[in-house]
Amino acid sequence: MFKNARFFRLDTPFALDAAALEARLGERRFRPCGPIETATLGWSAPLGEETAGLVHGVGGCLLMCARKQERLLPSAAVAEAVDERVSELESGEARDVGRAERRRLREQIVTEMLPRAFTRSRRTQLYIDTEAGWMVVDAASEKQAEEVVSLLRETLETLPAKLPDPSKTPSTVMTSWLLDGTAPPDFVAGDACELRDSDDSAGVVRCSGQDLASDEMLNHIRAGKRVTKLAIEWDERLSFVLAEDLSLKRLRVGDALLEEMDDTDLEPAARLDAEFAILALQMRQLIERLDEVCGLLSTD
Repeated sequence: MFKNARFFRLDTPFALDAAALEARLGERRFRPCGPIETATLGWSAPLGEETAGLVHGVGGCLLMCARKQERLLPSAAVAEAVDERVSELESGEARDVGRAERRRLREQIVTEMLPRAFTRSRRTQLYIDTEAGWMVVDAASEKQAEEVVSLLRETLETLPAKLPDPSKTPSTVMTSWLLDGTAPPDFVAGDACELRDSDDSAGVVRCSGQDLASDEMLNHIRAGKRVTKLAIEWDERLSFVLAEDLSLKRLRVGDALLEEMDDTDLEPAARLDAEFAILALQMRQLIERLDEVCGLLSTD
């Protein structure tokens, strides 16, 4: 269901229930781009467009989905059209087109081309764990996550959500796990990692399908590189790549937890509901463990 996870700590308990949150999100329901709009952003049904609800609650967790639609205007096509228009003016009127006029021509051409441009949509799921006080966003980048969090903040008019500020640097913790073999038994390192020089971000070693306990890999760490990303299997329940900013990528629920669903004939929405229930519970417990390992304190 979620392929990524970025955590935000809620400074105060989330006061809205599913019905109240549904009403607030309805005020910013997603709508397609208009003829001359470059992008729109709003709330969509988290269990699929065939369902109506904008909020799906399970076990104290409220699932939502932000949808962004953009009109695709290739910059090369715009630049070519501008050059053609400038060439026509310069040859037809025997004069040079200045920079300010060229900008106005570009704006005019973009306005003309927008209604004919194709559109592309991107959906970003997120949920608030009202019991544990965390928000989890399925975003591959910090920019994508912040865009969705900003939308929710604007929709609710307030949202005291902050990125965690761990008391122990995740990079230092992961480096110690590999170099000193100090990883807890429920955090098993996989076969992929990213290493960076402590004093030079350009010095990067990325490996996949490697024995991370080999001398070849450990020598990089002994030489001063630190672990910035590490593939982990947690307690045979979740697998993911943990990054130094505590974001998760390549998130996957363990096969054993999904076996029961594979034996039943579930409708798509019902399957998503079951998958979310499993994921939310495991994520709640994983965040508790990360709190114990790194100390996930909120920023001021």
